[in-house]
Amino acid sequence: MNRINNSYDTVTWERMLAIKQRILQIWDTATPTVRICCIKFAQRVVLAQTVSSMGEHRYAGGLDISLDKIPPNHQTLDPRTLEAEASGLLDRMLGVLQESNDALVVDATLNCLSILIRTRPETSSRIINAIFAFNPLNFAPSPLTPRSRVMIRSMEKTVRSLLINLSRRDPHNPLVPRMQQHVERNMRMIAEAFDDNGKKRPLETPQHDGVDAKRQRISTAQIQILPLGPGPHSLADLFSLVSNDGLKAFDLSLLPPAMVSKLVVTTLSSLDAGLLAKAVEGVRERLQTVANAPVAELNPNTAPLGVDDDDDDYEPDFYQAEDTEQILNKLDSEPSGLDSIHLDDNLALKSFSLAQPQQLTPEMALSAGAGTVEKVVDMMKSLEDSSSKKAKAGFMRLAASSGARDSWMTILTRLATRSSAGLDEVIVKGEDDGNASGQSLSNTIREVLYNYIMEDFRRHIDVAVSWLCEEWYNDRLLSKTNRDYPKYYEKCALRLLDGFLPYVHPQDKVLTRFLSEIPELNREMLSRVKRMCRDPLVVKLALTSLLYLVLMRPPVKEMALDTVQDIWTEFEDARTMAGQYLAKYRPGFLESAAANRTEDGSSAGTAIAA
Repeated sequence: MNRINNSYDTVTWERMLAIKQRILQIWDTATPTVRICCIKFAQRVVLAQTVSSMGEHRYAGGLDISLDKIPPNHQTLDPRTLEAEASGLLDRMLGVLQESNDALVVDATLNCLSILIRTRPETSSRIINAIFAFNPLNFAPSPLTPRSRVMIRSMEKTVRSLLINLSRRDPHNPLVPRMQQHVERNMRMIAEAFDDNGKKRPLETPQHDGVDAKRQRISTAQIQILPLGPGPHSLADLFSLVSNDGLKAFDLSLLPPAMVSKLVVTTLSSLDAGLLAKAVEGVRERLQTVANAPVAELNPNTAPLGVDDDDDDYEPDFYQAEDTEQILNKLDSEPSGLDSIHLDDNLALKSFSLAQPQQLTPEMALSAGAGTVEKVVDMMKSLEDSSSKKAKAGFMRLAASSGARDSWMTILTRLATRSSAGLDEVIVKGEDDGNASGQSLSNTIREVLYNYIMEDFRRHIDVAVSWLCEEWYNDRLLSKTNRDYPKYYEKCALRLLDGFLPYVHPQDKVLTRFLSEIPELNREMLSRVKRMCRDPLVVKLALTSLLYLVLMRPPVKEMALDTVQDIWTEFEDARTMAGQYLAKYRPGFLESAAANRTEDGSSAGTAIAA
């Protein structure tokens, strides 16, 4: 406090500044313990270089050093510079919550932030928003280790304590419901993340035989692979190494494949090599036993004799039973499959052939394509405009780079403009007069695009500009060939102008944007703007749009000024504003117009006198 009033002691101030800069430099490169000290120092700097609230002096008493204690016209300290530095240090402290993966550093930062919230209320909104954006699970490694689980739980507990204390101190704060939701959400997410690995094993039934079975180590000598008993044996019996019937009857297909894979990998990685060798040897012996087992003799009284068990009319003949060799020979000579079954002709399968599909005509293909385009537009209307990340503009951009509205619109515009040469026009002949009328899928898509834009031309003006850019690009490419291809850019641009110009109001900016962003302008398009001046309410909008073209589009500057001249000539109500623009850019025109008016007046006066 005494040093604040000693502005002449520049040596001490320079020494303090050097110490502060040194501490802030080693902040990011030091060990965690030193970083915690740097964070605590940064907290004290923020406290000292910000203005203290008068109601919070009771927490620090006379030891609270703040920016409002600097006397006016201090020779060394500039309050504005110090306050800006404090704001930067606060942002650096908040960045620890998003960048550091050390729980000790994060917990220390949260504890320092709690003091700033209490003593500097003006910083509370920034700090609380940063805490809301902090998620301890972002630092969770895969797979989770016991150390990482402890670190994540520690950070979550610190955040929970901080938010609970803030809500208790100020229960009427509008952020209290969000604090409670954030605490509950963090607890639920961490509980779900640790669900598979954090559950404790159920308490086992205590054993009364005097043997402590807790964490018994399984050795090679304790594993006994029992030999196979009398047959028959299933495939599971050959590879089963456990004698518990309950485990044998367990259906492993009930478990998720991911869990089974994880259990197999974990078990194999921690398996004793000797135990594995003994198990493999035991399975090999079982296979050898089955391979060397003699063929079981058939019981003549119970052996199958080629008679279907479902034949209720079968009555066995009581004669002397055959021996084993005769039964085996009979089974070997019996034909396999369904060759021996003779079905009645009425029950036999008959040949069946599907009817030939209807021949696809160009009209049907065009109708199906138009229906698909309509569905795409309907789906596109349900999509929200992508404002978070805009795609790259340009003719070489990828059309389907995302599922947003702009991507689908790019696909439609390119389907309409870049159809293959010779395949886009479908000629449909009339039934009555036999005249041919050109109808194509491209024109159908153009009609859909026009209707989509005119539904809300102020929101969809970007679609209109993108569509016209594609049309202009396609016309330029096709103009380099010798093929007589119709040009669509000017037709579409004039149709859009005629569509939305009657509905613009004086405060609209859509006309200026449209004229400035479409790739090419001509006199026919600007004549539409001149025609607007028949309505005195939109004269200012038309002339302002033309002035923008004069200033920002030099290639059409003269054309735009010609249109302003025509407006001055044809519309009496627009002469005042149009004359201001012409006086700046074409003063000669106004002078000649004034001279012509004078000559006309004198001629008229002479005629009247005569």
